[in-house]
Amino acid sequence: MTDRAITNRRALSRLLTRISNASVAEAMRGLEAESSAPTARVGITGAPGAGKSSLIARLARHRLAQDKRIGVLAIDPTSPVTRGSLLGDRIRMDAVTDHPAFFIRSVPSRNAHDGLSDNTPDLLLALESHGFDEVVLETVGVGQAEYAVKTLVDTVVLVLMPGSGDAIQAMKAGILETADIYVVNKADLPGAGHAAGEVKAILGLKTLQPGAWKPPVLLSSEKDEEGVAKLSDAIDDHREWLRGQNHAEAIRRRRVQYHLQSLVGRRVEELMAAGDAARYD
Repeated sequence: MTDRAITNRRALSRLLTRISNASVAEAMRGLEAESSAPTARVGITGAPGAGKSSLIARLARHRLAQDKRIGVLAIDPTSPVTRGSLLGDRIRMDAVTDHPAFFIRSVPSRNAHDGLSDNTPDLLLALESHGFDEVVLETVGVGQAEYAVKTLVDTVVLVLMPGSGDAIQAMKAGILETADIYVVNKADLPGAGHAAGEVKAILGLKTLQPGAWKPPVLLSSEKDEEGVAKLSDAIDDHREWLRGQNHAEAIRRRRVQYHLQSLVGRRVEELMAAGDAARYD
């Protein structure tokens, strides 16, 4: 495994810090095009408390055993009061953080309102440039507003938790439309089977085109390694299905469009903030 180890962690960490802190002007000057052969990207989304970080840790451990290099970008919510973030995802992934082929970076959401963070596209491109086989993007967990992640990753995994009403809320919000794989996490708790059944029932109402991807609904818990193995297989199956769709150019265009739109939106906020500051000086 030593030949797969990540040897430039400090350089990568410094690069990610610089990108995360970049202003709109700095981001525009360093704007990079989407790669024609990007690294595989997996987005993990779902409501707070659903167990996204612990699920990522178990998934990473499973895929690291397959001799993969895994990079994780975890978005933590920024407090609207203190403007600080706990950046605690590393703690929840403690079991794999010391693996030589694993890298995790937590970044604050700051001014972003879509479950991601400022400069997320550039952060993903930076991780891709360091030779990872797979990059995992964990969203803030704002639930109903998280649609942007669909644009930036190949496979979206929606994590639900039994007994919390997640499935019903997801149905109301339409967030079920964004996911490629559904995982009812903490499946050892009562109501897991019922929650999975609700999601399957809703998905069963959708009319799929011939050859369309049929999202699986999986159960997972820390006490059962079979669940994470099935999730790993489902991610591989979805990636293989994508290869046959010939959508690479359309995906690249959507990512570039999101990137530019996010920068324009941030620039407008910067100008408005500067105007307010000048008004009260």
